[in-house]
This record gives sequence, structure tokens and C-alpha cells, in this order.
Amino acid sequence: MSETTANAPLFDEEYRPQFHYTPRRNWMNDPNGLVYHNGTYHLFYQHNPSGNTWGHMSWGHATSPDLVHWTHQGVVLPEEGNEMIFSGSAVVDHANTSGFGDARDASPMVAVYTSHYSLPDDSVNQAQSLAYSTDGGATWTKYADNPVLDHADSEFRDPNVFWYEPEQTWIMAVALSDQRVIQFYASTDLKDWTHLSDFGPAGSTAGIWECPALFRVPVEGPADRTRWVLSVDVGSDAVAGGSGSQYFVGTFDGTTFTPDEAHLDDAPHWADYGPDFYATIPWNNVPETDGRALWLGWMNNWTYAEDTPTTPWRSAQTVPRALSLRSIEGQLRLTQRPVEELKRLRTTPIRLKGRTLTDETVSLAKDGLSGRTLELIATFDSGDAETVGLHVRTGEEERTVVGYDATTNTVFVDRTRSGTVDFQEGFASRNAAPLSTTDRRVTLRVLVDRSSVEVFANDGARVLTHCIFPDSTSDGVAAFATGGTAELVSLDAWPLRSIWTGQ
Repeated sequence: MSETTANAPLFDEEYRPQFHYTPRRNWMNDPNGLVYHNGTYHLFYQHNPSGNTWGHMSWGHATSPDLVHWTHQGVVLPEEGNEMIFSGSAVVDHANTSGFGDARDASPMVAVYTSHYSLPDDSVNQAQSLAYSTDGGATWTKYADNPVLDHADSEFRDPNVFWYEPEQTWIMAVALSDQRVIQFYASTDLKDWTHLSDFGPAGSTAGIWECPALFRVPVEGPADRTRWVLSVDVGSDAVAGGSGSQYFVGTFDGTTFTPDEAHLDDAPHWADYGPDFYATIPWNNVPETDGRALWLGWMNNWTYAEDTPTTPWRSAQTVPRALSLRSIEGQLRLTQRPVEELKRLRTTPIRLKGRTLTDETVSLAKDGLSGRTLELIATFDSGDAETVGLHVRTGEEERTVVGYDATTNTVFVDRTRSGTVDFQEGFASRNAAPLSTTDRRVTLRVLVDRSSVEVFANDGARVLTHCIFPDSTSDGVAAFATGGTAELVSLDAWPLRSIWTGQ
């Protein structure tokens, strides 16, 4: 066996996700530069090509025709000298405002990223820089006059850029992280930037602010109605502990983002109530005929990210999600659903109806339901039970509990007995989110992978994302009710194919 063959990843290692993106090897964190161009979805990400913990930050790259199946493209923006390549965004410069286009492509892809400079006096500087590609993202050239935007603050990072059609200009949102402030800038050529306004502090301010993004999201109901959403991630003290993602709904006039007063009054609002959803950014340049707002997040938490028990890679991204705004209790709230394309991984369905549960947990093995990679859609009538829901990835001593608590009107995930939990003191957690129900009914859509559970409750009204590390033999599924009698109205389940076949 050759050395190359011996060292080739199998994509079947313990805990290796089968339908979430992971690098072949080594460390990954924030998604960067999500952009659609000429029929291809691009995913760039923070990557350490040299090891399985944070360091030597560079941009890794993957591409997909369908947001589901990903091809690894390697490192495209490497660390060089005293400059690490921190997070940012990417755009398609259709009008070649930057002048980077050439005969190969008059509409270049342009990456806008943070240059993290280590200085001789052991201090650091963060500034915003450019790189461009005219071959569809295969190769990149750093702009000779980088950086294009600097600021008298060493914590100045994560530029997110989009084209603002009414003013025919580029808009950048960028974080002054320690100050809990998002700054907005404008440019006509991506090179020269003018400061427009500031937003913050607001909402959750206990942790530093990172990875801002300002984008339009469709409102459920009448067609063609959208609102502006500003997402701002916090590095600590999020709703589930550690890092997490908050958002604001409001208006943008080309200069200033103004949150809705009612939305601000009861902030913070969390995009995800689990501990493993961070550094979210939307896809740029999604075709208008598509009409979706799409994003994904880093499926990890800075509290324990470098200690999770995986090798030879560390970290995964969530599945891509489609966003909308829904009126819930009189206020617009962000909802999320797995992209429709994910259904292509479904295999033969298993469908159950009409099961009464009286203070019991019932294995569904006799119904043919088990697995380590599953999609489950279960509707419960909670009746007079206190809690109802599902156990997934169950084994002799292991289970992850996904349920609805009727006594508190919350949806929850309990991973205290989910498998390996002792690598970090607080990992064994139970996390909950408020959930309004109608007639005591709740629908749980659960994506189960080899090392994660993503829960979308009541058509994405609440979302909880959790990493788990169960034994490979723990593949059972069960339904439960506690403290009374409930009805499992229906359950549709699909084993999901691996996206890594042929890798």
C-alpha cells in the first residue's frame, strides 16, 4: 500500500458526519465567503492546514452544485509571513467595479477578509483586505495595495459585504469586537471605503461581537415582502452558554440600520438555542429567481471546540438553512428550515401513526427504525403529559433526548447521557427554547448525524443545534411521554445517504 493510500481519509472515521461538511483533515471554524457563482455554491472557511487546533488561519475552500454534496478544493488563501487570513465574505463583482476582471471572467469573485497582522512588538493589528479570482474560485490573487480599510482598533474584523442596488454601491458590515459595535461602510469599487454609521451596543453584550451580516429575509405571507436582518454573533455568555448567534430585525436606508423598537425592547433574540451554532453568514449572489435567504453556521462552541474527540479533522458546519421571518405572538421572528435539496439524501421512508404513550418510553426498533444518520419528523399531541418527544442515538447507557415540556412551554435537547461528554465540564447539558403551541401539539423535525443533532420545532420556529459523541453501536430511536398520556400523531423517518461516497 502506498503512503498516499495509507493516509487517505476514509470519511468513515468514528464521529465523522455523513451529511455535514467537514475538511479532509485538521481544524476548521467560521464559514467564510459564502457565494453562488455560475451554478456553483462556494463555501470558504477558517482552516488550519497544519494541525487539529486553532492556528495558522487560512481559507479552506469547498464547492457544491446543490448545497448538499461538497468537493474539497484545498487552501486558497494561505497564511503568509506575519499575516493570518481571518473571517470575511465574498461577492461576485458583476459590473467589474473593482477592475479585477479580465478576459477570462469580466465578473470576478472578490473576497473581503480580515488581515490579522502579528507585529514585532508582540501586538496585533486587524485590517480589511481583498483577494480576487477570475477562474471561478480555483485560484486567488491578493490585492497589491492591501489593506483597503484600517481602523485604530486591534479588534476590527469579519467584514461582510453585499451590493446595495438602490445606491449602486457596496455595503460592508464589520465588527469592533471589544466595543460591541457594528460599523457600516460604503464603496463604489471595493477598494476605497467611507464610514456611514454605527450600530450597538444592543441586545446581548456580555461577550465580544463577531461575524456580523446585514441581509434581506423574506416575510412569510404576502409575496415579495422582505425585511432587513442584522445577525451579530457573541463570543461568550450566549443563551446556551459560550458562543452563539443573535439577530435584530429592522430597516436599512443605505446608511443606517434601525432595529424595530418592539424587537429591540425584548432583545436579545437568538437564532439558535443550542450551544453549537456560531459564525453564521448568508450566501451572497443567490439568484433572484431562487428567492431564498440561505446561511449556515459553524457547528461548535468556543468553550470546548479544541477538545472535541475527533480525528484527523475537527469541527463541522451545519446543514445549509433557508430563512424566513414569521409573525409569532405579534413580533417578527427568524425561522429556519433545512434546505429542500437535503431531501435528495432520503432513502426508503418509515411511517408510523396513532401511538398512545402513557408515562413510558417505547423503542421503535420493531418498527424498523434505527440509525446513525436520520431525518425524523414527529408530531405529538402532548395531552396531559408533562413532556413528550424522542430519544435518538440510544444505546445501553446512551441517549440524546429531544422533547417538548408542556409545563414550561419549551422545546429542549438533553445530551447529558449522549455519549462521550467528559472532555469538558459543561458539555453534558440540557438546553431549552420557548415554544408556542396550538392545541398542545408540537412537531419536531430532527436531523441526526454521527456527531450532531439539529432540531427544528414547529416548522423552524425554534432551532437547537448540538454536537454529540455517542458510541457507533448507539443507533436506537424511541418515543416517550412522562407524567401523563400523550399521542404520537405521526412519525415520518428517512435514513439519509452519505454525501462522501466516492471521496
